Amino acid sequence: MMLSYSIERILEIVGEGAECTGSFSGKINRIAALSDSNSGDLSFLGNSKYLKQVGESKASVLLLPKDYEGEPRDGQLYIRLENPNYALALICRDIENMLDPHPAAGIHPTAHVEEGAEVDASASIGAFCYIAEGARIGAGTVMEDHVSVGRQAQIGRECYLFPRVVVASRCIIGDRNRLLAGCVVGSDGYGYAPIDGAHKRLPQVGNVETGSDVDIGANTTIDRARFGTTFIGAGTKIDNLVQVGHNVSIGRNCLLVAQSGISGSTEFGDGVIMAGQSGVAGHLKISEGTLIYAKSGLMRSTEPNEKILGLNGENANLMYRIFILQRKLPDLFKRFDKLEKYIESQK
Repeated sequence: MMLSYSIERILEIVGEGAECTGSFSGKINRIAALSDSNSGDLSFLGNSKYLKQVGESKASVLLLPKDYEGEPRDGQLYIRLENPNYALALICRDIENMLDPHPAAGIHPTAHVEEGAEVDASASIGAFCYIAEGARIGAGTVMEDHVSVGRQAQIGRECYLFPRVVVASRCIIGDRNRLLAGCVVGSDGYGYAPIDGAHKRLPQVGNVETGSDVDIGANTTIDRARFGTTFIGAGTKIDNLVQVGHNVSIGRNCLLVAQSGISGSTEFGDGVIMAGQSGVAGHLKISEGTLIYAKSGLMRSTEPNEKILGLNGENANLMYRIFILQRKLPDLFKRFDKLEKYIESQK
């Protein structure tokens, strides 16, 4: 990806508080990793484990933490900031706006809007979208192609819905939500009852509601409530391939990472983090600040700020102690075997 950014433009984007050391007067043509950079590239230090690569980097401009102590080479510019990772994100946002400009307002000729639906004049409705009767689309919202919005569903202001997103009937999407390709909001909750030797479906007549600034990843599914509401709190970010069961309530600013899953009627406090491939059983209360490590299975409620690790969902500190003891088991068995043989020899 070729760019053309002046140093002045970069400093304008990253904002006040940047401290510059060294000099570079050319144009930035590419963003590259520290170890893969050349003259004309912009790079950054976002993780301390790459600290040694800074001094070896050939990048012309580097975004660095304010406490970085090294000095640039000739023709190299260091820009020290409070948060280099976020500064790079601001630059990438500017690039994103150039590569994918905001679509013009209006409804594509191939889109179908049922009578009784309301689409704000500033919204952009892409090709082959379907908006059902009674649905409402807010100001500045963008729907790319093949998006489906069900009956009486509501999409807030300045949302962005990528291709093949489904927002099912009666679901409510808050302002500034980003729904990535293929995600489904309001799929049927997984509810069956064994009746006369067969599994009979339990109708799911509730909905899903999201707060403001929620992101929902590609091919993620959020089930509608059996009755009432499945709720996703403001600022929560959900990765790709996540399953949220019916009647789940998620607090504000939670993070749900890829292939994690939450069973029905479980309640999350604010700031909960689920790492990849972790799972939570149903009807639990997961307190604020809980951290669930990757591949962990949680089958109990938690205390605030608890860290959970392992298939049995134990406290992480306990699991670390168990892991250390497990490593000692082979040596322990050898010692036990020697002791047993010695005792036998004394008989």
